[in-house]
Amino acid sequence: MNDVVIRPLRFTDDVAGMRAFLEMLGLRARIESERGGWVDMRAGRGMVALHSAADSSTGGQPGQTSLSFEAADIDLLKERFEQAGYVDIAVWDEAYGRVLKVTGPGGAHIYIDERSDDLYGYKLNESEPDDRWLVTPQLDAGEEAAWRGFLAVVGLDALARFGSGVRLELTTSEELTAVRERLSGYRTALSGDTLEITDPDGQLVVVHG
Repeated sequence: MNDVVIRPLRFTDDVAGMRAFLEMLGLRARIESERGGWVDMRAGRGMVALHSAADSSTGGQPGQTSLSFEAADIDLLKERFEQAGYVDIAVWDEAYGRVLKVTGPGGAHIYIDERSDDLYGYKLNESEPDDRWLVTPQLDAGEEAAWRGFLAVVGLDALARFGSGVRLELTTSEELTAVRERLSGYRTALSGDTLEITDPDGQLVVVHG
């Protein structure tokens, strides 16, 4: 796995429903909490984290998507941010491992979890995702230059798109007509190389071909 993995975080009232939706696309659960309020869904590249909004300690609202990451070494990443001129950086220990928080573009608080082998309270799944799928979240176009600089620090400057606000988006080499057929139970709209889907949270998810 790469040193740093992009991992948009979705707060949801329906973790099971969102998990089933992402599994239908081709992602697979990697780590999930035994209590059921958290699941990391892995794609061929990138992840999507699902977090029960009811359990959020940061006030995350159902359907809200924010940007987060997972990294092998957050101390090294802290040095990279400091060298790039970021000053509002903190590292601390949580029950599930170490966390780095940095203030990103537009004052966004970005959380980066350090990869840990301590799975107390969590369950590891080893099923492989569909390698044709990549997580390529949309970020705020009003801060595009700043976001590109931020992503360059973590080495992921090519894995994002820009538009109005933060949104869950994916890219696949799979035929979009086949994806749409698989999602017959969801509201979808196919236009050229873009498939729009309404997910179980009622939010728009865009898949790029």
